[in-house]
Amino acid sequence: MTAQARAERLGWKDGLNVRFEQWWTNGDINRAIAFAKELVGSQPANPLVFAIVSDPVGAGLVAGLPRPGGNITGFKNSDAAMGGKWLSLLKEIAPGLKRAAFMFNPDAAPAVGKYYLDSFETAARSLKIEPVSMPMRSDAEVEATIAALGAEQAGLAEFSSFLAARVGTIISSTARHNVPAIYERALFARKGGLISYGASFTDMFRRAAGYLDRILRGEKPADLPVQTPTKFEMAINLKTAKALGLAVPPELLTTAVIT
Repeated sequence: MTAQARAERLGWKDGLNVRFEQWWTNGDINRAIAFAKELVGSQPANPLVFAIVSDPVGAGLVAGLPRPGGNITGFKNSDAAMGGKWLSLLKEIAPGLKRAAFMFNPDAAPAVGKYYLDSFETAARSLKIEPVSMPMRSDAEVEATIAALGAEQAGLAEFSSFLAARVGTIISSTARHNVPAIYERALFARKGGLISYGASFTDMFRRAAGYLDRILRGEKPADLPVQTPTKFEMAINLKTAKALGLAVPPELLTTAVIT
């Protein structure tokens, strides 16, 4: 169920007592900036509810998770430990892994890379994997990085809207260069990525509609705690695993969506 559908079930009808607009950036940072300026310029009467933000405190959106303290609240899609979780899962499905890169776009959200990188590096030490931080800003950098990882028989974890918008390029390149990679969303595994793990975006948007309802009925965002994910999804693409010569551990098969 989409956020709009959920809101409509709660009594908010487009064109009647509320107006719904959808703007898509497709990973384009300049477009995102332009949209943000347009939104601020329109001087919306209502507060803001975010649905997918990794570190709202670090990004300066809220003062704290229990009490946001301003005119904005919402739902964070992860926590800092996720970097380590991604690497641990990648090691389970590719036990021969000795080196792994964390790929992110520092221009999209400067704090995001650091947010996940600490736990990624901590997990790497315990798993005896060499961690590499790889900030990416262009398609050419993505292609060159994955090619280098393939030559080094290394793995990859990727994050950020910039990279999500280029997931087709990443998936095809990791396939060509035999690089095992883990992604944040199940959609990426369905598109050919090896494995994914992360919060259910569908569930988060549904829950965000509940906050919109409460605010529109008079509650203040400052009094609504920032919520953490309650539903996570793991997906594994068996065809990709076979192509990479990987045997998926039975314990992963019992908990994952298989594509």
